[in-house]
Amino acid sequence: MVQLRILSGETAGDLQVVRHFPFRIGRAAADDLRLNVEGVWDSHLTLDFQKNEGFFLQTAPSAFAAVNEAPQTATRLRHGDIISFGSAKIQFWLTAPLQRGLRLRELATWGILAAVTALQLVLIAALLRQ
Repeated sequence: MVQLRILSGETAGDLQVVRHFPFRIGRAAADDLRLNVEGVWDSHLTLDFQKNEGFFLQTAPSAFAAVNEAPQTATRLRHGDIISFGSAKIQFWLTAPLQRGLRLRELATWGILAAVTALQLVLIAALLRQ
């Protein structure tokens, strides 16, 4: 998953988790992330994911955005990139992957170890009786 950390404006410090693509950022009510700050247009930019390629930023026609202070209209995003547009600044982050629980595997392993130990004890007892 992707998260965006807002670095400027009234909502500085907020995190926005991106759960679907394309993800639109701008001032419009229909945008997925609304930033009502100076210089931000309706649907100012879009984040998209392309399988086997990665995450991409695309600006609206005639809109300005900079990634790590380099002007861009379309670019590939990397973990930690800072996107500036209008008076807004956000940081692009990849969230840590969720790890599945290992409880069932651990219980199975302990069960097998207990069964092997019990079998060894039965074999030792049988050998001692002879």
